[in-house]
Amino acid sequence: MGKDLKEKIGDIEEKFLHFRLDKPFRLPPKTFGQKAADWITEWAGSWTFIISIGVLLFIWMSINTAWLLFGRSWDPYPFILLNFILSTLAAVQAPIILMSQNRTSQKDRARAEYDYAVNRKAEKEIREIKNQLNKIENVVSGRKK
Repeated sequence: MGKDLKEKIGDIEEKFLHFRLDKPFRLPPKTFGQKAADWITEWAGSWTFIISIGVLLFIWMSINTAWLLFGRSWDPYPFILLNFILSTLAAVQAPIILMSQNRTSQKDRARAEYDYAVNRKAEKEIREIKNQLNKIENVVSGRKK
């Protein structure tokens, strides 16, 4: 009974592996929102973005501080408007980065499942080769099972 069950499970596994591996590995196409989230995440995580924000902040504070001497500053020290803009940027960027990370984890999970299926199939084939080699060895040595 146990051997029959193992054979049935093996047959089911084999059908599953062939089903999974018959098709080439492809990820589902990205939606517009996923493409946008990936692009924003790539751009926001680049040195270009970091340097651009640094230069922009320096210019904003320099102009406001210089104009404050003439009484014409649009965002006087402590730069409340700048603080609001940066807070809004952070509030919008955080969920976008999380969306991109979720997409990346989905890709990683799909690749891991595919790799697992490939490894299981390779393991099964190696077992079959080993059994064939054992049979050949038995025939060559004159022993039969």
